[in-house]
Amino acid sequence: MAVESRVTQEEIKEPEKPIDLEKTCPLLLRVFTTNNGRHHRMDEFSCGNVPSSELQIYTWMDATLKELTSLVKEVYPEARKKGTHFNCAIVFTDPKRPGYRVKEIGSTMSGRKGTDDSMTLQSQKFQIGDYLDIAITPPNRAPPPSGRMRPY
Repeated sequence: MAVESRVTQEEIKEPEKPIDLEKTCPLLLRVFTTNNGRHHRMDEFSCGNVPSSELQIYTWMDATLKELTSLVKEVYPEARKKGTHFNCAIVFTDPKRPGYRVKEIGSTMSGRKGTDDSMTLQSQKFQIGDYLDIAITPPNRAPPPSGRMRPY
């Protein structure tokens, strides 16, 4: 009896190769934040404009969401409170149509370990030139429902 594999090449993920920080130049990551729990509207990125809440971070493709949100907390002391929720998304140009698209990639929380903490830019197909949009929700407000939730 022959056994056939149904696993495609796309499903086989190669482990990320570590980046040699001595030999690899960092990239400029443009991060945009909101403190209302919602991501920026895509029209805020149109016609060469970007939102005013920009942070510029020099980092590498193996930067984790936890590392990036810890840098955001250095700039915004109010985001250091335990229970603050950080919802991260990549904003990128759409090659098939004009304008930008957003792809939610994960979230972290101040003072708590989470499954997305170790997620890297590289693992989420981030490309140099993309933006990172972080929606910050204070601990006293529930984060808005994610678009990934299924209605039952």
